[in-house]
Amino acid sequence: MNINQLESQVKYLTNSDGQTTEVVIPIDLWESLLGLLGQSASGLSSIDEDEPKAEILEDLKRSLKDGATGQTYPITELWAELEV
Repeated sequence: MNINQLESQVKYLTNSDGQTTEVVIPIDLWESLLGLLGQSASGLSSIDEDEPKAEILEDLKRSLKDGATGQTYPITELWAELEV
């Protein structure tokens, strides 16, 4: 979808002085935009949103088992991967 197609679906609201104050867009367009931003209405990224529940459960079970057997990583190592 290009910018012209987006603009054709957008409605602008103005106040009594004629100043644009708000934008109204159709819900399907809003959901598409959220998808483009990599998140959904649930707040999960599209990768997480599409992951099968069985796989999530298996990952959780594996993580709990690893924690119980001491197979963990130092928190400093985990944080180091997230530094920007």
